Amino acid sequence: MDATVSAELQQETTELLQRLIRCNTVNPPGNERVLQEGLAADLRAAGFEVDLLAAVPERPNLVARLRGRADGPVLCLLSHVDTVLATASDWTHDPWSGDLADGCVWGRGALDMKSQTAAEVAAALSLARAGWRPAQGDLLVVVVVDEEVGGELGAMWICEHHPAKVRCDYLLNEGGGTHFTYDGARHYGVCIAEKGVFRFRVTTDGVAGHASIPKIGVNALLKMAPLLARMAERQPQFDRTDETIALLEGLGVASDGDLATALEQLRTRDAGLAMLVEPLLGVTLAPTRISASAKINVIPASAELRVDCRVPPGLGEEHALKRIREVLGEDGYRLEFTERVIGNGSPVRSPLMDAIEGWIAANDPGARIVPTMLPGFTDSRTFRSAFPECVAYGFFPHRHMNLHETMPLIHAADERIDVRDLGYGASFFRDVCKELLGA
Repeated sequence: MDATVSAELQQETTELLQRLIRCNTVNPPGNERVLQEGLAADLRAAGFEVDLLAAVPERPNLVARLRGRADGPVLCLLSHVDTVLATASDWTHDPWSGDLADGCVWGRGALDMKSQTAAEVAAALSLARAGWRPAQGDLLVVVVVDEEVGGELGAMWICEHHPAKVRCDYLLNEGGGTHFTYDGARHYGVCIAEKGVFRFRVTTDGVAGHASIPKIGVNALLKMAPLLARMAERQPQFDRTDETIALLEGLGVASDGDLATALEQLRTRDAGLAMLVEPLLGVTLAPTRISASAKINVIPASAELRVDCRVPPGLGEEHALKRIREVLGEDGYRLEFTERVIGNGSPVRSPLMDAIEGWIAANDPGARIVPTMLPGFTDSRTFRSAFPECVAYGFFPHRHMNLHETMPLIHAADERIDVRDLGYGASFFRDVCKELLGA
């Protein structure tokens, strides 16, 4: 066990995670109420002011506040407790067993993200039960529902309808913290930003005809072939942003020149890491769905392709369209955006970043912090939008399972977490509360 991790805190976090996993909160339908009521009872008994706030009765969001002795910043420990589906027959251990085996807790949500809920809540409980109160400011523990399908009943609803309950200055959420080894040193990513979503529909047009005579019509589906080939062959050129510069500099890669050259430098050092970094450097295009004729014997008069397009933080529709045209060209198709969400981010430098760096320096000497971004999204986007001054980072430090071990398990069979990482993460949340709010 790490010297900085108490056996009691690790055990409590482990047992709490097992309890959370045993509540089946697959979304849909979610049904998080029983789980949330259990957490509410624990936090209330420890001295927190607790609210269960729901857009839908069976799906309440939990907001617990531990008030400080004086005015100061509000630190929010955020998590969600809904999960994606699991097929039990694919698993070594039942996905809702919370089994403890091989030094790990197994089950759906063990990584995404009931483990962070358990670590945050266990840390908050240990502080409150010991009589700690913030010297200045408040500690918030916010556990939301519905994140896996967008957050409409969770973070989005609570920030819109109860903003005073969840307004915060600093926020810790999912999205970073699992270590990876690079250039001989352990690195911990702190997620400072998330890419935007600009999904679109591409339509090609033709002339219908009987499929028994292929050239009697104009096959719209065949017109998709060159468009698909172009996306297979290349992605748009990279975009130089504050986030991409911070990421590359954090990895010790020269970022003052062409980003493609910087990526190639990274690829020569660590091809696997470069594969994960590449989509963070610019707009990405991933064709995912295609449809054409409704009948097997009819040449399609139109064909439709859906493309998942992710765009660096702060860049909008005009930029997305520019990058799409680089790849697809200007002619031969019609394009319509079906989703438009501009990416979001927080400053690289802040007292919260200082606290993270200080904790890692003390608890894993020689390790480094790297500002990263997510190609996807979390509930951090909602809090950044609702409270523009809020500094929101994704960070839950894992020292024992690395990034390459955990990533394939998220939303997959045999999801699990090393119990030592539960203790390690809970210790971080305990200590960062005291660092930012006063011992």
